[in-house]
Amino acid sequence: MIGDQWGVSDAEVQRRYGCDDLVPEPTLEAWRGVTVHAPAEAVWERVRQVRVAPYSYDLVDNLGRRSPRALLDVPDPRVGDPFTRAFGRDQGRVVAVDPGRELTAEIMGAHMSYAVVPGARDTRLLLKIVASTSRWLAPLLSVGDLVMARKQLLTLKALAERDAAGR
Repeated sequence: MIGDQWGVSDAEVQRRYGCDDLVPEPTLEAWRGVTVHAPAEAVWERVRQVRVAPYSYDLVDNLGRRSPRALLDVPDPRVGDPFTRAFGRDQGRVVAVDPGRELTAEIMGAHMSYAVVPGARDTRLLLKIVASTSRWLAPLLSVGDLVMARKQLLTLKALAERDAAGR
């Protein structure tokens, strides 16, 4: 499908994500990934920040309010917590957490898992999105998500790298 993969390897597409167990027959599956030149702990700290803001195109999904650049004291998410805050209110909910490794959430009918995968020198930040939607709508959603998710992952990457460099 158009826009279903960005920045991920075949092995990263084949791995299991928490969201895989939540949508048994998805019509939309999309994978995104970035290499972050920072330790996994710094990347996880930034993934937790998604709970306070979307970190994508703020004009589009945060009413023009800039997602915080300072690292906030946000605790590890718990099942049932709001997933993020956008349009001036809480959005979605956390459905599974493996602290430091994976956050799975549901928002607007889609399920997604953020995976933090430490490497020898860098960390991979992976995102998989799954949903059951009409087959004709799935490609449009995949392309739209690619634009927003790419921006989000690149923003989280830049902030985690800045955090790690400042330590």
